[in-house]
Amino acid sequence: MRPFQKIFTVALTVASLVGCQNYDDLVKNPNLPESVPPSLLLTGVLEHMNNQNAWSGKQGSQSAAQFYLSTYDYYGTNNYDQTPFTKTENNFEYVGTLSNLVQMELEAKKGASIDRNPYAALSKFLKAYYFNLMSQKMGDLPLSEALQRSDKTTPKYDTQKEIYIQILKWLDEANSDLSAIIATNNAGCVGAYCTGITGDFYYGNSLASWQRVVNSFTLRVLISLSKKEADGDLNIKQKFAAIVNDPAKYPLMEKLADNLQYVYNSTYNPYPKNPTSQGRDAQRENVGSAFLDLTTKLKDPRTFIAATPAPALLAAGKTFDSFDAYAGAEAGLSMGDLGNNAQGGKYSFINALRYYADFNGSKAEPSIIIGYPELCFNIAEGINRGWAGGDAEAWYLKGINASMNFFGISEGSAITVANNLATQVYGTITVSLTTYLAQPDVKYKGGPDGLTQILNQKYIAFWQNSNWEAFFNQRRTGVPAFSQGAGSGNGNKIAVRWQYPVAEAAANPTSYKQALDRQFSGEDDLNGKLWIIQ
Repeated sequence: MRPFQKIFTVALTVASLVGCQNYDDLVKNPNLPESVPPSLLLTGVLEHMNNQNAWSGKQGSQSAAQFYLSTYDYYGTNNYDQTPFTKTENNFEYVGTLSNLVQMELEAKKGASIDRNPYAALSKFLKAYYFNLMSQKMGDLPLSEALQRSDKTTPKYDTQKEIYIQILKWLDEANSDLSAIIATNNAGCVGAYCTGITGDFYYGNSLASWQRVVNSFTLRVLISLSKKEADGDLNIKQKFAAIVNDPAKYPLMEKLADNLQYVYNSTYNPYPKNPTSQGRDAQRENVGSAFLDLTTKLKDPRTFIAATPAPALLAAGKTFDSFDAYAGAEAGLSMGDLGNNAQGGKYSFINALRYYADFNGSKAEPSIIIGYPELCFNIAEGINRGWAGGDAEAWYLKGINASMNFFGISEGSAITVANNLATQVYGTITVSLTTYLAQPDVKYKGGPDGLTQILNQKYIAFWQNSNWEAFFNQRRTGVPAFSQGAGSGNGNKIAVRWQYPVAEAAANPTSYKQALDRQFSGEDDLNGKLWIIQ
């Protein structure tokens, strides 16, 4: 029998055995699950909220914000034209996470009978959170035609304005849905996923806590759109005032315990700085001048939380309890100059007593993702800009006190100071917050000067937390001043955006080109000015 006749005979035999059976039933693998509880998907999505937070290296969020920097190029430079800013497959880093949110919605609807359920409400918030992060980085994105279960493989790019209209819509719906679910026990819904969630390791499945996060995050988004306050399609000022003035409808965070924050433990998620990394990093990473120039000028006790005295300044007669003994490294200097200065003891190092102490971060603070101190400063900023009535100074002071308390500082508290390897303790410093707040440069001035004060204090409070918010805020306002120069790479400039993934040019060429032409004259430019900051 010829070969093709054998194949044809086998095919006929298989066909006769299959008969009228459904092909989809035949290809099912009985050893693989066909569905997954939405709680498992939720846990994975929530875990990713911290994936670029405290101490992310190689031009991660905190080094890009110049809180600390490398002074030894073997372990990474301070360039703004390296990963993650430049073309990598990871720049659409949350696509898998967003796909899991779509699946979470489908799984929850199976067990809730209606679209409105707690998982769907949280999904709206989480989609807003992740799309905000990606759009803040790159600009226009596929949104309206993305994440669909269809054969559309080349989705169009929505404009950044369209993305933020959708983000604000999701957030408003998330708040409304959570209100209805909490107030009525989701009347009309029948099923396992109607009134509560599981899998939430941040708040122990408290929907009320998540509603505070949703509205606090909405104020973050509105503040990020400050350059578009006159846009009638966005109605930023009106939305801001509505949230601030109606806490019953839009509950907000009220205290540090409301923070959305990631807590480390030594077993599963050890603190990024720990005894293992101390030998590699402790003498090769210095605190940045953007941070220390500000805190030392204000005689801010958070100086001693973050940094150690510069060895050369101690040798010159400065004392450990003097702000003059602390000096930050300028990120714009070349790696050669930074290395020589660091070796010469001219810079402050990271506080090893706090940040390298152990594997569970017991001496250090958790990593805030969305927090109460930022909320206070955002409300103060909005009031200062005239978006809502209220006392900007009161919110400014609440923000300062909340940040101090978050870092373990209160009236009369003692801060221990040691060298950069924590092998020599110099002594302790007793804090007077009353004295700090009474200083002319700290007392709220109102007007443009008051706005600068709010922005400076918000930046200090962002030390090692809140993902990329410190960088985004500085990019939007220019406060505080960042160091740039030979060490910045990118033509001695700080990049203002991320490039799209390299695969987009081949996988979605028409939409990709349209997005570049529309935004950056056809070039995927690190220095291209995004709509949100124009």
